[in-house]
Amino acid sequence: MNNIYDQKRRDKMKITATILVAVTLAVFSGCGGAEAKTQVSVKTIQCGMCQKTIEQGLSKVRGVKNTRVSLDDKMTHVTHDPQVIDLAGIEEEISKLGYQANETPADPAAYEALPGCCKVGGGH
Repeated sequence: MNNIYDQKRRDKMKITATILVAVTLAVFSGCGGAEAKTQVSVKTIQCGMCQKTIEQGLSKVRGVKNTRVSLDDKMTHVTHDPQVIDLAGIEEEISKLGYQANETPADPAAYEALPGCCKVGGGH
């Protein structure tokens, strides 16, 4: 009887060890995906609403992990998976929100839909 108990205990320990090894390998093999940091000039932003629009808009884009827009230097700092989205894709997404991104011009229809305070020279 003691032998059966010992065998079951050894089997549980083997299973636990196998799971532990599998989880450790998954964590250290980069299952979380690659990560890159990119800066995009958004010189047409005007206010906190612009900041919020870009941050919220990019947060919905596949491959974008984190976004921070600085009103002080008019830069968008993006942490992203470069295998999913690159700089050109990020610029395009910002353009679709109505803002110039580096040298990529704002989408005209999106720009026109922005509130007055978010337009260059508007409300300030």
